[in-house]
Amino acid sequence: MKVYKGTDKDLKCRGYQFTPGVEAVEDEAKLCSKGFHACEAPLDVFGYYPPGLGSRYFEAELEDVSPERESRDSKVCGKRITIGAEIGIPGLVKAHIEWIKSQVNPIEEGQHATGDQGAASATGARGAASATGDQGAASATGARGAASVNDCGGIAVASGYHGRAKAGLGSALCICERGEWNGKTCPLLAVRAAIVDGKTIKADTWYTLQNGEFVEVVEE
Repeated sequence: MKVYKGTDKDLKCRGYQFTPGVEAVEDEAKLCSKGFHACEAPLDVFGYYPPGLGSRYFEAELEDVSPERESRDSKVCGKRITIGAEIGIPGLVKAHIEWIKSQVNPIEEGQHATGDQGAASATGARGAASATGDQGAASATGARGAASVNDCGGIAVASGYHGRAKAGLGSALCICERGEWNGKTCPLLAVRAAIVDGKTIKADTWYTLQNGEFVEVVEE
């Protein structure tokens, strides 16, 4: 199973020292107790290894996976894991967008997901994606797109030019900053992610990224 794994700066998780490309093996896999843990949804790893604290992020292959599933997110547990490429936050964002797209059928104007663990994706210019259920995921990839999630545990991703995102308390924002069109693309300048804590990042407030920093969007 392809998964995404977070570690500390020394490539350790719960005291275990990982080595990329080397399979790690445990005798038993029990969720939140024994074995190796990772997430199917890339940005869910932020719940265990938040950005900005020296956390590192990897692709991984998990085998002998326990049938148990975490009710809060996409965490899974297996007896064997092989850590692959280190992809960082930009790689997690890209992977998460593709994961969201695999869950839904994107539409140009936007999409609204209301159920728990719902996923919404908007691909067109000024598209809007909204997920209101618990642990929802919303992604807006088009220029000036807007992504929002309301309930705790959700993730809002805005990866297009002048994109914006907002999320409820306990959810996460991930926003890309892009430069002007250069004839081929709007080049990626910065990527930042944060969990909405109600202090540094306000709940239910639109944010964009300027000069690599979160900036509140002034409603017109």
